[in-house]
Amino acid sequence: MAKGLYISKVLAIATVVLTVSSIGGIIAMMIAYETMRIEVMPTPPPTPIITTPYPTGPPPNMRLPGNLIPKSYDILLQPHLYTVMTNATNQSLIFTGNSTVCFKCLKNTTTIILHSKEQNVNAVGVTDVDNIKSIKITETLLYGNESNFLEIRLDGLLVEGGNYCLVTEFQGELLDDLAGFYLSSYKKGPGKEDDTESQMQPTDARKVFPCFDEPAMKATFKVTIIHRPGTTALANGKERETKYVDIDGETWQVTSFQETKIMSTYLLAIAVDIEIILNLTFVFSIWFIKTYARPEAIKAGHANFAASITGKILDFYESPKCFDMSFPLSKLDQIALPDFSAGAMENWGLVTYRETALLYEDGVSSTANKEWIATVIAHELAHQWFGNMVTMKWWNDLWLNEGFATYISYMGVDNIKPEWHMKDLIVLNDIQPAFQVDSLASSHPLSSKEDDIQTSNDITELFDVITYSKVKSDFYFRPAVDANGDEYIIAELMDTWTNQMGYPVITINTTTGAVFQRHFLLNQTSDYNFEWHVPIRVMKEGKHPHPKLQSENDKWVLANVDCKGYFRVNYDPANWDRLLSQLERNIHKIPIINRGQLIDDAFNLARAKQINVTLALRTTKYLRNDTEYIPWESALRNLDYFILMFDRSEVYGPIQAYLRKQVRGLYQHFENVTMNSTAIDQLSHSEQYNHINSILVACSNEIQDCQKMVTTFFDDWMTNKTGNNIHPNLKAIIYCQAIAAGGEKEWEFAWGQFQNATTATEKDKLRYALSCTKKIWLLNRYLEYTLDPDKIRKMDAVSTINYIARNVAGQAIAWNFVRANWKRIMSLGGLIEGVTQRFSTDFELHELREFQSNYNEELGSASRALEQAIERTQANIKWVKENKQTVLEWFRRETSESS
Repeated sequence: MAKGLYISKVLAIATVVLTVSSIGGIIAMMIAYETMRIEVMPTPPPTPIITTPYPTGPPPNMRLPGNLIPKSYDILLQPHLYTVMTNATNQSLIFTGNSTVCFKCLKNTTTIILHSKEQNVNAVGVTDVDNIKSIKITETLLYGNESNFLEIRLDGLLVEGGNYCLVTEFQGELLDDLAGFYLSSYKKGPGKEDDTESQMQPTDARKVFPCFDEPAMKATFKVTIIHRPGTTALANGKERETKYVDIDGETWQVTSFQETKIMSTYLLAIAVDIEIILNLTFVFSIWFIKTYARPEAIKAGHANFAASITGKILDFYESPKCFDMSFPLSKLDQIALPDFSAGAMENWGLVTYRETALLYEDGVSSTANKEWIATVIAHELAHQWFGNMVTMKWWNDLWLNEGFATYISYMGVDNIKPEWHMKDLIVLNDIQPAFQVDSLASSHPLSSKEDDIQTSNDITELFDVITYSKVKSDFYFRPAVDANGDEYIIAELMDTWTNQMGYPVITINTTTGAVFQRHFLLNQTSDYNFEWHVPIRVMKEGKHPHPKLQSENDKWVLANVDCKGYFRVNYDPANWDRLLSQLERNIHKIPIINRGQLIDDAFNLARAKQINVTLALRTTKYLRNDTEYIPWESALRNLDYFILMFDRSEVYGPIQAYLRKQVRGLYQHFENVTMNSTAIDQLSHSEQYNHINSILVACSNEIQDCQKMVTTFFDDWMTNKTGNNIHPNLKAIIYCQAIAAGGEKEWEFAWGQFQNATTATEKDKLRYALSCTKKIWLLNRYLEYTLDPDKIRKMDAVSTINYIARNVAGQAIAWNFVRANWKRIMSLGGLIEGVTQRFSTDFELHELREFQSNYNEELGSASRALEQAIERTQANIKWVKENKQTVLEWFRRETSESS
């Protein structure tokens, strides 16, 4: 699953996606059992049961016993997209279905335990396949706790080595909660159509049908879907047969699919749409690749880019340069969904995406949008090997799926777009974000102990930046050599990185050549006594990679060349001075990636009180002579911490003055390009990103030429009835800065454009820009919109609130809003992190702890994120108290010297 839609009158999608990577749901309703029993069910019909709640609390173990191993599932689902009475007062959309799971018994037992959640199991039947007889059921218990166990007690023994089948009939409710089988709506014009989609990651297959919902419990799946005539059904396997049947006087279409390969429950996917979705079909090698989306998107060519690169990436993965193993399926469908909480999901044979992760429109979508689409596709296709073909035994090793898919995705994109130099961006996109979380005492190792991960909340917490971004190629793909030239075997090397949380800071005394390591923590309150095997690449002034760490003739030493290792580096003061003096004399002597590394390491070492904060700030002085993206982006991310800590204090004015001074040269470097769309397109991939940075820093720090430029562009758009002439790369930043400088008129215009936009990438840019206003009453109104899915889609609510919280004018009201509406908002860790980033006072820490106390039982998978927010706030409080005056004096001095 990747670490990210609308429904028109001619499109309402019913998608059943049983996966490990997104949050979704299935709307399926079962045909009358007797109508399909002979064709679909190999066992006698189940008998009605009474399912009672388990009376004695949770079981001693939240894991399945493992004494029954599923071999195959035969699933029948029927979606109904109209309301029915569920009781005397409520109308709901429901789904019903039946399932037969055949399994082998490994140990004598009189009970069957599997998973079922938030569904009514109406009937159950058990058959002894070997002896062709039914087994009587004495009691069925549904555990009302986090185990989600459905226990079926039998009047008979399941014997070791025997083969059995369990038949269940079930019914569930279709909600709009983006979990399991869920309702999605797409509005176009005055009407609104409903459709259904699903996302099963990591434990939501059990919300669709009773199943052995653990990743190691692999089986084959046969799926049959009953749906309205004229609609299309998709599943993991190829369509096998379609026919029409009469059910209660209505004609229905019945589509059955070929049996899948053996796979985990979370990878099962089914999609049903109200109108046939036009599709593009591209044939590569011996398999078919189809890309599905809304008809208007397909007709406009928005799926062309995704469809054109998918086969090329698969070809590369199959080649000896990568896996040297054929793609195991005969077809691959990709579909862009109107509502999807994750970026994408790697369901085997039917990969699901947000529209922003699959659809690209020339002239509207940006370079960053194109890169995101390519990266997400490459990530999901990598899962076809890492995750789908070879699956972790249990969720504690989720990083084997997600971490490797992240790394392999860079290889896949680099193969089709070598001019992007994607491998250079690993440091910015993955390593530095992982460093931030991994430098907290509340981080976690890549591989947790199996017994520590039990509940769905435990599992969901693992889907974080550590799991996705910490894996690095040098550590996991080849033997490594330490500073003394000694080779480590991979297993020995990996253990120190997978079984321990965090990472080291390597401190080098270049006078003596001495080197030592220490667990790096922003707040050094804990000492875990961890040690790591650390391969170190070194270069010296005037020399290429060199094994010795001692300075020669007072020349600088640079460790971790090109940031191949997952660690920070600290030096003696003299070597820091030599390195920074080199940057001020001639930037080209230090590799670009290491220029960014020096900045990022210095700022974080300063936050951890291992070097002076003034040394960290000094690393940014040379930037007035650098136009490269990686060092500038590293600097801006770290200076952003200073802005978050001080934009409510007297320090902020001098910070702005300093940034105006530093960015002026970069802004002028790109100034002529800004007004020429053709020139923008001719910039390199990284130059296009730094072009955006130049405008962001110049405008947000009140360089008048920049502010005039963005308001002119935006005013022209508001008054130009022929269209929007802003280059796609610059839309988000120009929209944001113009709205920030404007008032109600600009905001209302952007809101109208957001409501009418038909391209997901354009809607995302406008949704972000609307959060930039300085008018608190508009921000309050925007926050309220996040509770109305007709205004802000549920999948976008959390990120919209986080956007508002990033705005200093919206920080306090966003935090108050979250606390007031916690039970109505999806309780995700990303929301807690987003609205508390600026927290740096004792009062804010008190509010966090009070929030934790008030909602402790309802935090769910956000528990770890809240612990991290508390730890981060404690570190911020300490850092601000210790550094505020020093920082203020440094910025004042640097700006007065230039005046």
